Amino acid sequence: MGHAAPLLRLARSGAVALAALMLPVEAGAQALVNAGEIALNVRNGSVKAVDVVEAALDRTREIAGLNAFITLDAVGAGKAAAAIDAAAGAAGPLAGVPFVVKDNIASAGLPTTAGTPALRNYVPAVDAPVLAALRKAGAVLIGKTNMHELAFGITSNNAEFGAVGNAVDPARFAGGSSGGTAAAIAAGVVPFGLGTDTGGSVRIPAALNGIVGFRPTTGRYSGEMIVPISTTRDTAGPMARTVGEVVLIDAILAGEGGEVPLDLSAVRLGLAHPQADNLSAGVKISLDDAIARLKAAGATIVDVDMSKTLADGGAAGFPIALFEARRDLGAYLAANTDLALEDLAAKIASPDVSNIFAGGVLGVGVSEAEYEEALAVRETMIADYAALFQSNALDAIIFPTTPLEAQPIEGSDKTVMLNGEAVPTFPTFIRNTDAGSVIGAPGLSLPMAPTAEGLPTGLEIDGLPGADAALLSLGLAVESVLGD
Repeated sequence: MGHAAPLLRLARSGAVALAALMLPVEAGAQALVNAGEIALNVRNGSVKAVDVVEAALDRTREIAGLNAFITLDAVGAGKAAAAIDAAAGAAGPLAGVPFVVKDNIASAGLPTTAGTPALRNYVPAVDAPVLAALRKAGAVLIGKTNMHELAFGITSNNAEFGAVGNAVDPARFAGGSSGGTAAAIAAGVVPFGLGTDTGGSVRIPAALNGIVGFRPTTGRYSGEMIVPISTTRDTAGPMARTVGEVVLIDAILAGEGGEVPLDLSAVRLGLAHPQADNLSAGVKISLDDAIARLKAAGATIVDVDMSKTLADGGAAGFPIALFEARRDLGAYLAANTDLALEDLAAKIASPDVSNIFAGGVLGVGVSEAEYEEALAVRETMIADYAALFQSNALDAIIFPTTPLEAQPIEGSDKTVMLNGEAVPTFPTFIRNTDAGSVIGAPGLSLPMAPTAEGLPTGLEIDGLPGADAALLSLGLAVESVLGD
């Protein structure tokens, strides 16, 4: 069974009218998912950017129950679209394409709340560079998306702005912390958006909503004017329905591009353990199907042991994040607001985030010595990861993005059930993605076949730091195998 069918059924009602504007009728709902086609049709005058943007805004009203947005900017989006239409053929590579960004990415003239009460009235004077680059390319921002408070979680169950519903099953969580961006894309509002990823916050919601999510090598994109957790670990990341669109966005944000699909018969992939172990029954079936498809396409797949790297990631990851959150978030607030870190922490609404701040970011926190030790462990991780690739002659490693599918919003904040055992929600869902974030490696989550219940699952492909172009080329090839 192909992965796209339930998502396209969900999106079809909001996409058909837009499809008729841009492409032949037989293209159907696929028209909405292709940012390149939208831009092409806007540039050649066969469709108006104002009509594309209006259709996206109409769709936000149809999916309002998902609670994907914190702020919509219908007026600003309409003005931007009109300006694109006036520019006609001179418009950029994303001319008239509506998009969204996570609400921790600064936007000039619009609130940037980071999903937390203390920043409700924080309105930056400038765009974050990643947002500015997309606007310069002609894309039209329609709104800021809901998220796990301050990006410190993986459900997007936000106590201040409400929980984000999964686009396939709104009673289940969207994943986080970039849940609103993922839900908006998967529900057919926009073809792409930006999230941020510190431990899996782009890839996890992408997997749980059945879209593509890309965490680039840390530092590939500017992190300026993004409400931070950790400069060592944070990055913005594009999310879309297809790898091709991620390639397009990456080229704009990184200033390079032109990736083409690799020949899978020449590719050697490491199936990472324990990431590929102790999976839900549904994710296990999807993973087995993906492996069979890759092997049938000629890829060589070998088992590799990542247990030491994962253990080191567990030891180093949180000390780095907690120490740098105190330093980096405090510095951001001092530079851009009149708030101290303690002021922000006092108003945190979500109990899980409040506890992290009370016990780890503030309070006893992480000492300088513990932080330096964690950085040393990180260097060992980087060396071990490179050695794994070299000794096994790998092009990439693969594993399921999450060990289980999206879980019900109600009752899942603390624990979820995995193979008959109650396990803690946060460490379970970041189990597979976190180590790559610690070492700054690029990771790409692609949809696998859904579970028998129709719930999305994700396959992650991770490469060596700096090898983003090669990873995206591989992703294009893998997508062609895993898709319908």
